[in-house]
Amino acid sequence: MATLVFGSLGTALGGPLGGAIGSLMGRQVDGMVLGGAGPRGSRLKELEPTSSTYGQPLPRHFGRMRTAGSVIWATDLVEHDEAQGGGKGSPAIAGYSYSANFAVALASRPILGLGRIWADGRLLRGAAGDLKVACTLRVHTGEGDQAPDPLIAAAEGEDRCPAYRGLAYVVFEGLDLSDYYNRIPVLSFEVIADDAFDLRHLVGEVIERVDAAVPLDGLAGYTSEGSPAADLEVLDRVMPLDVDAAGTDLVIARQRRQDGPILLSEPCIPLEDEDGSGGRAGHARHRAAPLAQAPSVLRHYDPWRDYQPGVQRASGRAGPGEPAIVELPAAIEAADARVLIERLARRADWTRERITWCSGELDPAVGPGALVALPGIAGHWRVREWEWRASGVALALERVPPTGADAAPAILADPGRAAAAADLSVAETRLVAFELPVDGLGGAPQVPRLFAAVTGTTADWAGAALYADAGAGQLVPLGPSGHRRAVIGTALSPLPPASPLLLDRGSRLTVSLLDPAMQLATVELAQMLAGANRALVGEEIVQFAKAEPLGGGHWRLSGLLRGRGGTEHAVAGHGSDEGFVLLGPGLVPLDPAVLGTDPARRVVALGRGDPAPVKAPVLLRGLGLRPLSPVRPRRTVAADGSWTLAWTRRARGGWSWRGGVDMPLVEEAESYLVTLGPLEAPFETFLATWTTATPLLRLEASTLADLAARNPGAPIAVRQRGTASLSLPLLLCHLP
Repeated sequence: MATLVFGSLGTALGGPLGGAIGSLMGRQVDGMVLGGAGPRGSRLKELEPTSSTYGQPLPRHFGRMRTAGSVIWATDLVEHDEAQGGGKGSPAIAGYSYSANFAVALASRPILGLGRIWADGRLLRGAAGDLKVACTLRVHTGEGDQAPDPLIAAAEGEDRCPAYRGLAYVVFEGLDLSDYYNRIPVLSFEVIADDAFDLRHLVGEVIERVDAAVPLDGLAGYTSEGSPAADLEVLDRVMPLDVDAAGTDLVIARQRRQDGPILLSEPCIPLEDEDGSGGRAGHARHRAAPLAQAPSVLRHYDPWRDYQPGVQRASGRAGPGEPAIVELPAAIEAADARVLIERLARRADWTRERITWCSGELDPAVGPGALVALPGIAGHWRVREWEWRASGVALALERVPPTGADAAPAILADPGRAAAAADLSVAETRLVAFELPVDGLGGAPQVPRLFAAVTGTTADWAGAALYADAGAGQLVPLGPSGHRRAVIGTALSPLPPASPLLLDRGSRLTVSLLDPAMQLATVELAQMLAGANRALVGEEIVQFAKAEPLGGGHWRLSGLLRGRGGTEHAVAGHGSDEGFVLLGPGLVPLDPAVLGTDPARRVVALGRGDPAPVKAPVLLRGLGLRPLSPVRPRRTVAADGSWTLAWTRRARGGWSWRGGVDMPLVEEAESYLVTLGPLEAPFETFLATWTTATPLLRLEASTLADLAARNPGAPIAVRQRGTASLSLPLLLCHLP
């Protein structure tokens, strides 16, 4: 290529003699710079980490390419501390997180914008421009009127902050490093430099007065890290180019622009065999030996594999030794790369045929790159070199493949499979907060057990920060939710009423989970009795034995235990579209001292994909501290007309029945409140009340007669007194 370029420039400047001198200079340049190893343009590289090397040249990108860039400015990591806890009986814990501010240079020419951004192999920015990590991103495209970045200007001062005009770069402000082990991750960027480009874009920005409107078919992108001459060297191998400097402009084209091949005159007989190649006939024809390393492998960047290097090989029998590898720093699909290497392999064989032709005519049109025809010899030939001699002009000719001779066969090309990062939409947070009953496995029975079921709409949800609104509107940190998703959904069908004392075999509950990827499991009855498959439906805790998938995230649940954990009151009254939460892994415990006891308290979650904070009230309020309602009401009528009312107590945390053994109470004292009047009436409106320390109350006949006369048919109920509250009432009987 250097021989061709210098020869063309020499002809334009100094005629045939200048062309001969230029060709000689070109051969010397080829030998010194290129050697015998073939063209050396921009080398194909594996995906590299973002670096910050002083003096490193920044590449020019064309079309769409993926690049690591170079860090040109950064501040120290910014530390954020956040106190968590600190309520009654719990120490305050300080949590630390870090963020980074830095700028990355991408290209030494203006670009149109950015596509995806990868960080440690995962997408930091999707194709739609959505950020997967909390930060502020500003893209400076490198235009001539580009303004300084405000963050850099504020940190360095306006008088010391360049605008980097002509340089495309991106600024990260407050990049959250929690997902990257508190360090700046390995970044790479999909640069969108041009909607379309050709050879004119590659060389026209550097060389003036050049005509290079050559389409680069199949190239979706190209990276130039050297001079235009180096780019031409690389492209000339896979897309043969001709250079013509005979006119006022430098012309680069696929073929020399001429109406047809120039017919040369008969060869002249040299006065002597000046170099031993032409002989007394004036021409010599020979076939060069096969290349020791025939070009049969093309490495390129494959857009279908997220711009990772791809390899395509030419068909045919492999030759001896290692094949020559052609490296094309361009984004090109596998099928187009296969066509290029197939054509290159075929051209390499045709161009082995050479002719040395001695011409006695000086035709300015016959220069390097010109297409010529020879009298008496078939085919077309291209002038590669020419030399001025005493007997005339010696032309070095190379055979031009006939039309269709370098056509690639119809062979399929496979780009291979790559573990591409999933470009999922940023997941939004869903939240349900509730109080659970004492489980009897430990913990203080007088401290409410508050939990939050926090999850995301998709599997790439990265968690959320939790806050407590104790009722006054002030947000107090509760800590992070973690990355594990709770199973949340919606009950599509209302649960019918059923006995909480029996296994409900007839009811069916259809639920729709938030994400179809979430799963439910079928368990044995023994596992269910041990606590498996607990779920919150509305405000009733149920357990299910069988979970049948219906597809699309829909499940049918059957084999139900109802009213678990003291929620018997919620067995009746279910409606459609109630919330469903699996009370299993993924629940986040909350600090009750921070949440407080205000009925208006809320739990607030905020994730990186949430357009606004997600708020949820605390369901089952007071359930954990409320004693369980007594069971088995009994009435005994004595001969004198007196009644003896009795019942069986239950203890918080005692969920399994043990024959002959009373579960120990977790209250400070055993006490019961017996009331006369409507069950839902306020305490001060009861008609009569009795307090007893045992599950037994005796009413004399006279008392009954007096109460019945004034309140016929009034209900009598009992409530267990707890340390913090009363249980729900148990109906004992009605007055006569």
